[in-house]
Parts: sequence; C-alpha cells; structure tokens
Amino acid sequence: MSTPLVADDPRPPVGPSDTTADAVDAQGFVPLVDGRVRTLALVSLLLASMMELIDVTIVNVALPTIDASFGATAGLLQWVVAAYPLAFGISLITGARLGDRFGRRRLFVLGLIGFTLASAACGLAPGIEALVAFRAVQGVAAAAMVPQVLTSIQVMYAPHERGMAMGIFSGLAGLAAVIGPILGAVLTETVGWRWVFLVNVPVGVVALAAALRFIPESRAALAARVDLRGVVALSLALLALLYPLTMGHELGWPTWTYAVMLAGVAGLLVFVRAERRHERVGHQPLLATSLYAGRAFTGGTLTGALLFIAGTGYFLAGTLYFQIGLGWSVLKAGLVNIPFALICTVTAGTGAAVLMPRIGRKVLVLGALIMALGAGVMGLTVRVADGATSFWTFVPAIVLVGAGFGFVVSSTAPLALVAVDGAQAGAASGQFNTTGQLANALGAAGMGTLFFEVAKRQVSGAPSEVFGPAYVAVLAVMAALLVLVAAVALIIPRDAHQHAAPGAH
Repeated sequence: MSTPLVADDPRPPVGPSDTTADAVDAQGFVPLVDGRVRTLALVSLLLASMMELIDVTIVNVALPTIDASFGATAGLLQWVVAAYPLAFGISLITGARLGDRFGRRRLFVLGLIGFTLASAACGLAPGIEALVAFRAVQGVAAAAMVPQVLTSIQVMYAPHERGMAMGIFSGLAGLAAVIGPILGAVLTETVGWRWVFLVNVPVGVVALAAALRFIPESRAALAARVDLRGVVALSLALLALLYPLTMGHELGWPTWTYAVMLAGVAGLLVFVRAERRHERVGHQPLLATSLYAGRAFTGGTLTGALLFIAGTGYFLAGTLYFQIGLGWSVLKAGLVNIPFALICTVTAGTGAAVLMPRIGRKVLVLGALIMALGAGVMGLTVRVADGATSFWTFVPAIVLVGAGFGFVVSSTAPLALVAVDGAQAGAASGQFNTTGQLANALGAAGMGTLFFEVAKRQVSGAPSEVFGPAYVAVLAVMAALLVLVAAVALIIPRDAHQHAAPGAH
C-alpha cells in the first residue's frame, strides 16, 4: 500500500479534489473527503471491487452451457477462464503505477468504464474467439481499476478509521467468493449464460455515476516509472508458455508446441535477469527481485501460487465433471459450492484471527494437508459415482477442501508481507497479487489440459466413465501440489506470525 495522502488544502474538501502530496501535514491526517460524500465514494469503490471479484468465479459454472452455445473446443473453453487472470496479472502493477502518476480516480474511472464495456461485449460475443478476446480486455480494465480501490480508501480514511473500511472490503471479498458460482448458476439456468457478463453493466453504471461525483482524486508525489518494455516481455513469455500448453492436446502435441513452451521459459528467465539488472542500477522494475531475498515473502508467494494453481484446477475440472460427467443441471452444479463457501468463510476467519497469531506458518501446513485430504476423499467418491449419485455424497469431500482452503488463503498474505519494509510495501503487495493471478491462469491452462487429455484417452462411452478419471487425475495432482504447499510454507520463518497483522493485504 502507498503512504496515506492528504489534500494540499488542510481543510477537508467536500468533493473530489486533486492532490500531489504524499505526506501527512503537521496537524495530522486530513482526509480528502468525509461525511456522506465519503460514504458514497466508498460504496462506489466497493461495488466495482465486488463486481470484479465475482467475475473471477462466476464464469466457471457456465462453461458447459457456453460450450453448447458455440460448440467450442476444449482449449478455447480453458481460455475463457485463463484469459482474464492472465491479462489481469500482467497488467496489475502497471495499473497501480499509472494511477500513482496520472491520478487514481482517473484510472479507476477509466478501468470501470472499460470493465463495464468489456462485460457487455462478453455478453454479446458472437463466437468463442471473441469471448476469449473480450475476457482479456476485462482483465486489463480490472488491472486499471482494482489497484486504486485500496489506495483511495487510504486517501479517504485516517489510519485509525481504516479498519472499518478494510473490514467491509474484506467481508465483501469473501461474500463475492461465496455468491459468484451460485449467482452464475442461477443466471445461466434462468436467463442464459450471457447474463453472467451482462449483469455487470447496470452495476458498473451505478458505480461509475457515484465515482464521478464522489471519489476524490489523488496522485503519488514520486510515482514509479511505467515499465512498458517489461510488460511486453512478460506478456510474450507467458503467452509462449500458456498458449501451446492450452492448445497442445487438441493439436496432437506437434513439435513446435514444445519448442514454443521452452522459448517461453527462456523468455521468463531473461525477463527476471533484466529486472534484476534494472533494480541493481537504481530503477524501479516491474519485478522487484530483491524481495525474494526474504524468506517470508518467498515462502508466502510460493504458497499462494501453488494454492491458486490447485484451486483453479479443482473448480474448473469439478464444474465440467458435475455437469458433463454426471449430467447435473447448471443450478445443481452451482449449489454444490455452498458447503465449500460456508466452511471456507468460517475457517478463513478462524485461521487469520485465531490460529495464525498463535501457531504462525503451521496454519498453512494444517490447511494444505486438510485440503489435500479433501482432494483424496473426493477422488475416492468420484471413482464410485455415477449420474444417480446423491448431491450429499460429495459434501464431506467439499467441506474438507473448503476448510483447508480457508485456513491457507486467509493467512498467506499476512505472513508473506510481514517482513517487507515500508518502502517496498506497495511493490510487494503488487507482486504477491500478480503472482496469484498468473497462478490462476496457469492452473486453468495446465490443469484444464490434464483434464481434457485424460478424458480423451478413455474408451468407455458413458460420460461419468470418461470424465470421472479425468477429474480424479486433476485431484491427484491437486493433492500433490498441496503437499508441496505444506512443505514450502516452512520456508516462512517460524516466528513470522509474531509481527503479522491478521487480514493484512
């Protein structure tokens, strides 16, 4: 996070105003807005944030319906999921720096307009290729919008008041994770999959009207440069890695797919070396490699990345298995997420507020192993399930996965960022979140490819016997990744929790 900003005029303004000060005046913090104006500005920020958070998960449950509508290939279905976090992750740090330089309110408004228009374009997409392209545009727009939310909260609230605003933000983030798949299922079942995206339009219009009227403008006094060359290099390297990984199974894995993936890995290595060099000579790079000298940041970032790869694979493969393999309705497949959401909400709160302050990194180990156990129980359940199997048969496994996920996801960021010094806090938070988004894209590409590759190799014609083994394969890899999560969590210093703030982002 950036340092709190204050207006040039020491009197609290009553509406949007510009500032270039990045310091607190001698009389103490002066918020840029207060009273009713501040409340309405917060509503706008939270509406946009919740819309974006829901969009991460709302699309999964609609994938089989989208497939039926367009006759999409498996690879393009994976891209419907992966394009958004890939574009978001690549653009996130740049979006934050553009906001610091050109105005956070301005970037928030531009991102909100772009996200709303891209959502409408997704809902009206004439084909699967266009839908994938518009999902990528959504991701870029979200990267302009989202970084400004927390910074704007800092501008509007004094340090002693931020706990309330941040608590609301965190609560809505959890609520978005709960209602995303359910809302997606209800919309798909009742009015069609296009409304999974079109629902953003009225929300975006309301948030935009409030933003233009109430959100104050602010800038950083010393904004970091925008590393466009780094963004292009990272984008090309990741596309070179993910495109053949996603499409290779449909193309029969020709030699060029392996060559391009190797080129992508090489490109990432070159990118990291270049970023290290930029940082060494005093520039502010897109990737601050010095952060990885800290055990807490390295262990926490690896923990989060592996968790999101596993989690994305779990939800993507599960959606396809329940609807295509077992023949469940979209609504039934969406409702199966309710036990996950409920238990995850409980364990996330317990993990961050109760367990993490007491046992530190062990809460990550505990959560990862519970989640791995859940993946194992789900695998055993799938092996004996068919179209007549009850919804409730899957609940024990889903509860275990949700419980473990809650413990890990709520405590990873506080432990990862605990030892980062104030000057690097913004860069560390940006890199941590960027890594999570890119992990989501990698999970959709890699785990989706595994799912479809195993399904293609089955000889039985019964859907449950084709997609069941595919889901079991994903669950096996998921369990292995979670055991690895338990191991890499131990990189975090044993006493890190003694300095961590529960719920820090």
